[in-house]
Amino acid sequence: MESKLSQEVIKTAAEHDGPIETDAVIIGAGPVGLFQVFELGLLEIKAHVIDSLAYPGGQPIELYPDKPIYDIPAIPVCTGQELTEALLKQIEPFGAIFHLGQTVATVQKQDDGRFFVQTSKGTQFLTKTIFIAAGVGAFEPRTLKVDGLGQFDGLQLHYRVKNPAEFAGKNLVIVGGGDSALDWALNFAAEGPNKAESVILIHRRDGFKAAPASVAKMKQLCDQYEMQFIVGQVTGYEEKNGKLVGAKVTGSDGITRVVPLDMLLVFFGLSPKLGPIADWSLDIERKQLKVDTEKFSTNIPGIFAVGDINTYPGKKKLILSGFHECALAAFGAAPIIFPDKGKIHLQYTTTSTKLHKVLGVESPVFD
Repeated sequence: MESKLSQEVIKTAAEHDGPIETDAVIIGAGPVGLFQVFELGLLEIKAHVIDSLAYPGGQPIELYPDKPIYDIPAIPVCTGQELTEALLKQIEPFGAIFHLGQTVATVQKQDDGRFFVQTSKGTQFLTKTIFIAAGVGAFEPRTLKVDGLGQFDGLQLHYRVKNPAEFAGKNLVIVGGGDSALDWALNFAAEGPNKAESVILIHRRDGFKAAPASVAKMKQLCDQYEMQFIVGQVTGYEEKNGKLVGAKVTGSDGITRVVPLDMLLVFFGLSPKLGPIADWSLDIERKQLKVDTEKFSTNIPGIFAVGDINTYPGKKKLILSGFHECALAAFGAAPIIFPDKGKIHLQYTTTSTKLHKVLGVESPVFD
């Protein structure tokens, strides 16, 4: 998953005796967690980043690395992979240290005001601030509840697409009625290097929670016999010589038919799980962390929450909203980290020679 660029930019931690003392720990290395590194860096705050995945990028990398994203300001279109690479390049001057493939297990407030943090791998920190940028938490795909089907998980049963080329030339059955199901059905039905031999989309009803344009395109391809749509639910499967060869689909008429396949892709959405975060005495509302909109602080001073993990009146789950939250959270944390500095004044990267020095660029000369 990592490209050559990300391998060059990512700094991983060396062996360390005792807790690592730092100003900031960021939990989550998705786009918002990565941009939090940038906003902290502009204020000369160094950060350590922890993520459960073995690579940075979060949900866009894990679920749709090749899917186009259209709502990043000033970038007409980019993939999850490209967005991650750009963010990693942007934060390179700040030397963030990454601790990947581990989750935060313990957070304890210390007598001196700092937080003791320990991960599932035993890595320990003493940090002045914590920024929770964990997206929807430790997200897990909602699975297809058919007894015995789990034996094919990761082989012929997939809940996400990491390598589209793996499905090229195959007979695919795709289950779901949301954007992911429709997007991948259209992707694999279209002409191109990843085109499947056949695509059959299955949804329990003839109504979708997907973009209307995608639904219209799917119906057009069905009319052109480029793919097929079946109303029904997968209620069983057929196997031969230890391989999955068909899905038993029960239609609205109550009749069960066998649909042959090479691969079964299921997109029922994600089930967010806060995990240990739920035990940190934070105010939680519907599995999200309540924050103020001045500093994006939780109810515990020094712990901030940015991105999809937080909630507040008017919250919109957009990457660009998370970027905005990162800036205010960084300024909210600065007085905790630099209690003797007084007011932290806003400076602009366009004109500030101090920020140019921090970023490692030459200050431009204006006539």
